[in-house]
Amino acid sequence: MNTHIKAAHYRGDKTFTVEPIVAVAPGAGEVAVRIAFCGICGTDMHVYHGNMDARVGFERIIGHEMSGSVEAVGDGVTNVSPGQKVVVRPLDHCGDCPACNAGHIHICHNLKFLGLDTNGAMQEVWNVPAHTLHVLPDDIRMDHAALIEPVAVACHDVRLSGLTQGEDVLVIGGGPIGILCAMVARDAGGNVVISEVNTHRLAIAEAMGFDTINPAETDLPTAINARTGDKGADVVFEVSGTQPGVDAMTACAATRARIVMVAIHAQKPQIDLFQFFWRELKLIGARVYEPEDYEKAIKLVISGAIDSERVITDVSPLDDIQKAFESLDKSPTAMKSLIQVGEDA
Repeated sequence: MNTHIKAAHYRGDKTFTVEPIVAVAPGAGEVAVRIAFCGICGTDMHVYHGNMDARVGFERIIGHEMSGSVEAVGDGVTNVSPGQKVVVRPLDHCGDCPACNAGHIHICHNLKFLGLDTNGAMQEVWNVPAHTLHVLPDDIRMDHAALIEPVAVACHDVRLSGLTQGEDVLVIGGGPIGILCAMVARDAGGNVVISEVNTHRLAIAEAMGFDTINPAETDLPTAINARTGDKGADVVFEVSGTQPGVDAMTACAATRARIVMVAIHAQKPQIDLFQFFWRELKLIGARVYEPEDYEKAIKLVISGAIDSERVITDVSPLDDIQKAFESLDKSPTAMKSLIQVGEDA
């Protein structure tokens, strides 16, 4: 593998440069993955805006929502073979902290998130630990497969909610993760309503068959009560990351509802704890995903339960990564933007 590959480096000041680098053979326990597609996520946009400079620096190759195929394996790797289509679960745990020892490796106290704390998938060949790989079926579309990582986030959120068939579900925030939470919740049998103020996102959600409410035009608790016989939502996903969203999550919750905190809030929100007492609510924290969530996500993407065609709103080549970030930053209509790094195998 003594050859050059293209890679996109974050240089700070909302700037990426695409340059050749020398491909390095995978070490022991590592796998070289030839990247097909890589999605741009909200965290990547935080990097673009300079909010994570202290963490990523100005040399980092970012990206983690990817699809690809095994190029080569290092010594001791037995779980995958060259040519297999794969996705990466981009979490590298220490194996010896209280969380790891309790079996919660996805929230390891010393967790490294690949593509932020290490170089990521915005390069033609990416070396990753073998334990992070999930094998895909040969006939999966690789652009659709790049959605598996964010779908796994939604699978984790829905699984932790304990959602059961027929329950009323409110998703607050209709961005990419909110829409995916809604689709996974619908597949699990929930009666899903999406609350969103962006009219373009509302149109996408409605095209996917979801009931929607614009809380800027309609009182959300009143509308939810009207739909549920004054009961409220049994499961609420807070995906907006806003104070109004946090206000709504308690105001719309049914007795003994489960509220899942999906969004990462930039500042500490104020929470109506009285409602937790009054209706015996449960607040559930949900961070990233576990291996079973990835396997579920793969099945949902393959089955068509995820409307991949509508979720993916644009695709750009790696050489145009700068324009892709600039466009996504300004676009009111984009849902999921992909970078095509290699061939669509």
